[in-house]
Amino acid sequence: MTENRSNRKAWLTYSLLRLAFFFVPLVVLYLIGLGPWWSAGFATLIGISLSVLLLSKPREQASESIYDWRNRDRTADDIVEDEILDEPADQVSDVPEAPAAADASAPASDADPAESPKDSEAPEARA
Repeated sequence: MTENRSNRKAWLTYSLLRLAFFFVPLVVLYLIGLGPWWSAGFATLIGISLSVLLLSKPREQASESIYDWRNRDRTADDIVEDEILDEPADQVSDVPEAPAAADASAPASDADPAESPKDSEAPEARA
């Protein structure tokens, strides 16, 4: 239960600070006399800048809470299956190689040079 509260607190803190970093500059810029669109644009830039500079720890806590929430019902079997699926194909040794194509191994001398691919088509295919 305490973990759930700390997750809520991390999200609540992060969300409220992000909103404050946007709305405080928005109100100040609007009261200074900038138009509503200019105020919103500059407030957005200020809010993003402050969030990147000052909210790394709350953002990290919020992302950890997302990870914990998404993986709360995973079993050890699920984890092993995911690890197997995430392995690169060259590391998987149980997969048999595909057989070589029969046409690729046939010598080129067997083909009739007078016969072109157009002549070998069935009459129905030309119509």
